Amino acid sequence: MKDAYDVIVVGGGPSGAVAARFAAEGGASVLLIEKRQEVGDPIRCAEGVGTGDLDKYLDIEDRWIAAPIKGATIYVPGAAPIKMRAKDENQIYGYILERKIFDRALVERAAKAGVEVYTKTSATGLIMKDGRVAGVKIKRLGEEKEVMANVVIGADGVESKVGRWGGINTTLKPADIETGVQYLMTGIDIDEDNVEFFMGSEYAPGGYVWIFPKGKGRANVGIGLLGSKIKEGGRPIDFLNRFVESRFPNGKIIEMNYDGVPVSGGIDKIYGAGLMLVGDAAQLSDPITGGGIKHGLWSGELAGRNAAEAVASGDFSEKSMKKYQKAWEEKGGKIMSRDLILKNYYIDMSDEEATKVAQAVEGVDFTGVLDVSQLVKILAKVDKKLLLKLGANQLGL
Repeated sequence: MKDAYDVIVVGGGPSGAVAARFAAEGGASVLLIEKRQEVGDPIRCAEGVGTGDLDKYLDIEDRWIAAPIKGATIYVPGAAPIKMRAKDENQIYGYILERKIFDRALVERAAKAGVEVYTKTSATGLIMKDGRVAGVKIKRLGEEKEVMANVVIGADGVESKVGRWGGINTTLKPADIETGVQYLMTGIDIDEDNVEFFMGSEYAPGGYVWIFPKGKGRANVGIGLLGSKIKEGGRPIDFLNRFVESRFPNGKIIEMNYDGVPVSGGIDKIYGAGLMLVGDAAQLSDPITGGGIKHGLWSGELAGRNAAEAVASGDFSEKSMKKYQKAWEEKGGKIMSRDLILKNYYIDMSDEEATKVAQAVEGVDFTGVLDVSQLVKILAKVDKKLLLKLGANQLGL
């Protein structure tokens, strides 16, 4: 490890790996550090992602796809299931990933771009100089070292320490964090190309239970509960255990994972002089779904490009770093704003109100409705309160 780099990225998840790669491809010398000994382990999410522009970041390979997804079903108590399928039965609109392989593939691509990668290497603080971030204090294999950098990118997850060290408030209120628990189960009977979501206080007050197939009778079965709702009926794992015992009494649990997911709609300021935050560190997970992979990839690319431009120009001021936030707002700001409104609207909705909305769309053909935007437009037609909350602009009308 050298004593200085143009860019240091703290965290080897998707957002960190992509940020490091784009900074290196832009001509910067880049160090990527990951505190765990293996990239991608343990699993930190349900592993689902839409096809979108994934191929921009990696050549799609069978080795990191557990199952292709062609449909989704939403269950609301007292109403018929909402079933969404592609118009073309051969169309794939999402994947369930093998995150341990996917994350490593992203880091491999970063390494091929020239990024130096060190695992089992922790950031213990930031180096400040002339009012800006100028490096990272690092601990590796028991040895401490200070490494200088013109730009530091924090990709260190929920309640980012890098952000806090740099003067950014990354703490989360209970209403802005989902506590997730997930089992990898085997020996269960499921639809292998369909994801399922279960809503309502019986399943998950202020959240939902999911079943994401992983092929060959395996699935990620998990739950996400808002921190402000956890007291209503027990811990997330209690709700999940009841669901599993009822739905899959003969299934076997072979792995368990848990984590917190930010659903705040993002931090107001995700940059500082010589500093940018990406992915969950910037709280860029989708507020309504909790999904963070797509936004992590987007933010990583934008931060990496901005870092390379800053290195080329020699400008590491707040004004220079602010270009990243503006680029993010143009790319994902409208989606985040809409989904934050949705989250805040639905978390306090009673089961009775949710049932009425679900009953009102019974008989609607959801074929071809494959994302949140399309679904919300349909729901807004029968839920006038939602229509007023969002307005025509948020609905894209």
